[in-house]
Amino acid sequence: MDEEELRMMGGEYKPLQDENEGSLRPRTLKEYLGQDNIKQTLSIYMQAATLRREPIDHMLLYGPPGLGKTTLAGVLAAEMGAQMRMTSGPAIERPGDLASILTNLNQGDILFVDEIHRLSKSVEEVLYPAMEDFALDIMIGKGPSARSIRLDLPKFTLVGATTRVGMLSNPLRDRFGIVFRLELYTQEQLKDIVMQSASRLNVSIDEKGALEIARRSRGTPRIANRMLKRVRDYALVRASGEITEQVAREGLDLLHVDKLGLDHIDRMVLRAMIEKFGGGPVGLDTLAASTGEDAGTIEDVYEPYLLQLGFIMRTPRGRVATKLGYEHLGLTMPKSRETLNEQLRLEMEENE
Repeated sequence: MDEEELRMMGGEYKPLQDENEGSLRPRTLKEYLGQDNIKQTLSIYMQAATLRREPIDHMLLYGPPGLGKTTLAGVLAAEMGAQMRMTSGPAIERPGDLASILTNLNQGDILFVDEIHRLSKSVEEVLYPAMEDFALDIMIGKGPSARSIRLDLPKFTLVGATTRVGMLSNPLRDRFGIVFRLELYTQEQLKDIVMQSASRLNVSIDEKGALEIARRSRGTPRIANRMLKRVRDYALVRASGEITEQVAREGLDLLHVDKLGLDHIDRMVLRAMIEKFGGGPVGLDTLAASTGEDAGTIEDVYEPYLLQLGFIMRTPRGRVATKLGYEHLGLTMPKSRETLNEQLRLEMEENE
């Protein structure tokens, strides 16, 4: 079991002390790069809560993985001077598990629940009064003699994070007073993140090298930091230790990450759509079976970036490869395929 798992099981946020991994996490809102609209709005909410001497309202963070939802919750706790306790939806199996967590909170604590969409219905029902009234309803006894008692809880802030906000039940989603959608980062923002991370890792890098890593990071800081570490290793062994544009390019080519950030799995999914299914339409489950990847992983990890690049379309009939997708693989789209894609696009617009 690694240090991160121990921290998660302990249910308490503690700043990571490791000089490499942990130091890459921003600890203040000023250090947190990107998501400018969210930072500006969150700063106002934090100041208002501080002036009222109350915990900030419950907050829901959603968006693709790797954009900094957990980090933002940690920054919120640090800025508010609060203790953060961490858990995840799958870890809370029974209402008693949640009750144990809630009764151990202190005034002003932040409870961070990752993958909150995976909470069971019975656990959610315990959470409703805790979020609205800061109270916990407990049943004592069984049968006709059973009775309910209400325990008061300290005022706390629930921060939920999810990559699939559509899977949250309406009653739970509506109880969050603050809802933020984290957007993919621009290349310029990612370049700044890479430069910041390189400084903390004591890695020598120039702006062109940072930009090369940023270009291939799929708009995601987690991927950018991971690639930085691997390019750092390549630079240490095969170059002078400094990351230049050429060194970054060679290191990322070694990882089979192309100029647009597509890796082997991305290209495999795209190629399967074109070569096995004639460009589509193809269903998600069929695509998953043909590539050997989990359907949820394709939908949450690979598909969003392919959609963003315009390499695929999601239509009522299924996923379809576009002309740009064909061209990226060095293939020519047949004229008949272009006509079919246009028909599917019109169908999609009519359904919308």
